[in-house]
Amino acid sequence: MMVYSEEPIWPIPHIPALYDDGDYGVNVVEALQEFWQMKAARGADLKNGALVIYESIPSTSQPYVCYVTLPGGSCFGSFQNCPTKAEARRSSAKIALMNSVFNEHPSRRISDDFIEKAVLEARASFKGENTEEDGPDTGIGAFRFMLETNKGRTMLEFQELMTVFQLLHWNGSLKAMRERQCSRQEVVAHYSNRSLDDEMRQQMALDWIERENENPGLLSRELAIAERELETARLAGRELRFPKEKKDILQMAHNQLNVGSNINS
Repeated sequence: MMVYSEEPIWPIPHIPALYDDGDYGVNVVEALQEFWQMKAARGADLKNGALVIYESIPSTSQPYVCYVTLPGGSCFGSFQNCPTKAEARRSSAKIALMNSVFNEHPSRRISDDFIEKAVLEARASFKGENTEEDGPDTGIGAFRFMLETNKGRTMLEFQELMTVFQLLHWNGSLKAMRERQCSRQEVVAHYSNRSLDDEMRQQMALDWIERENENPGLLSRELAIAERELETARLAGRELRFPKEKKDILQMAHNQLNVGSNINS
């Protein structure tokens, strides 16, 4: 089995001193946008150009919550108790900017040395698989293939692809593909060219609706767990793309089930 942990393989370190609230004399929302525009101008291969996307969670009272998704796919959220929607946006931009700057360190760029170290670490953690070979039909081989096809990119720029495979593993899609005799290299090659879009989310939501029909109550339990995981990660200042996508997919399935129940009642 191709193993993808639900935690990021390279977690972005939490540096509390960087995130203390204070007057930095800078508009962090504008600074974050300018940072990614400069990366795009320097020729960085970014999805959605240099577009930084904010998502405010609907609420009629504080604390307000805002998420920001960066061009490479990484997501961060407001990590403070924010009394206004504007402050929630600034909070999410602040942590995203700090991580974007840290991401420029050479240690965050995928290089030959980086790949060798990452593969050695992965080989030590993979279980139940022949880890002596790096063939295309092994998890190690597929992992190496993913890294090599993204050589030169930084980890934040690589995040969306990693999230796609984390979701495929979480949703059971990788297992289903293996049972259909799809090689891991074929799967990696196919999904490396796909964005995490509404079509992919909808297909995963349908899978969870089918599981709910077979095991009533499963969806509500999984959604509650996902919401707690996302909240804990957000308040800790962690990268959020995988837990947020997981929660959104389960919420989509839950909403569609409710609509279907109302129509049938």
